[in-house]
Amino acid sequence: MKKIIGIGNALTDVLYQLSDNQILSEFSLPLGSMHLVDDNFSSQLKNRLAAHSREMVAGGSAANTTAGIAALGGHASFIGCVGEDEIGAFYASTLESNGVHSLLQKVDKPSGSCVVLISPNGERTMCTSLGAAAALRADDLRAEQFEGCSLLHLEGYLISNQDLLIKAARLAKEQGLMVSIDLASYNVVESNRAFLLQFIQDYVDIVFANEEEAKSLTEKSPREALDEIAEMCAIAVVKLGAKGSYIKTMGKVWEIAATQSNCIDTTGAGDLYASGFLYGWTLGCSWDKCGEIGALVAGKIVEVVGPKLNKETWDYIKSQI
Repeated sequence: MKKIIGIGNALTDVLYQLSDNQILSEFSLPLGSMHLVDDNFSSQLKNRLAAHSREMVAGGSAANTTAGIAALGGHASFIGCVGEDEIGAFYASTLESNGVHSLLQKVDKPSGSCVVLISPNGERTMCTSLGAAAALRADDLRAEQFEGCSLLHLEGYLISNQDLLIKAARLAKEQGLMVSIDLASYNVVESNRAFLLQFIQDYVDIVFANEEEAKSLTEKSPREALDEIAEMCAIAVVKLGAKGSYIKTMGKVWEIAATQSNCIDTTGAGDLYASGFLYGWTLGCSWDKCGEIGALVAGKIVEVVGPKLNKETWDYIKSQI
């Protein structure tokens, strides 16, 4: 079976259930907002929350995708960076328990984390500190890390380090790997459009984009965006949420229906669509079948809170495949 290697930000979600919104007021955090914060702010917030119970979930876009591939029975590795602390140790052990081969770098910085404050009404307020996750550098990548692999999967959030993205893609191509990228966020695409357009044309074989990301990249509607992206790479995938997805390659288009689901949380849906799609690719499935597997996995992840499924659900998915 073909092997996949992913590179991304190693981030751990640290979830706190609040009894009221006092802490939000103390730290001037609007309810439901999302913030990129520095290590100092993150440390102060965690200290203030020390008396609260917490739950930790290892995540990050590319890491979620590789974990999904491994859960389906595929072979996956992950390159990221963590600190030598409790969260870093948790992240490493979670990768291994998920069946993902860990190629984590370790640095003397706090591990990247996203503090998720869950208010009594269920609204989530998030503060992300990249910490050690942003410390991965182009010089940390080596050709031998890619040996035996067939595809490199990148997350768009790495765009803040363009040298890293280019070095990873070049090494992958030198080793004969295909390259896929999940564009990750429409605002990231918007801010880095020119670079992404060139990067995709130069290095990328498979592009995953939701309709907002596709619009930011091409300034066109989803179906027109599909055509434009397919001119830049071998396989274009535009995800439309509950409306399904489009796939185009070599002039042929497939419309993939979404799996009927009771949607309660879309966290990780795009990441897990990519895991199903790429797992299908490792099996040698047709592109439409890859899309159907992606839709099946995404349809199950939206039925739970967070980007993780239990063993019983994975067993059900595998039985359907």
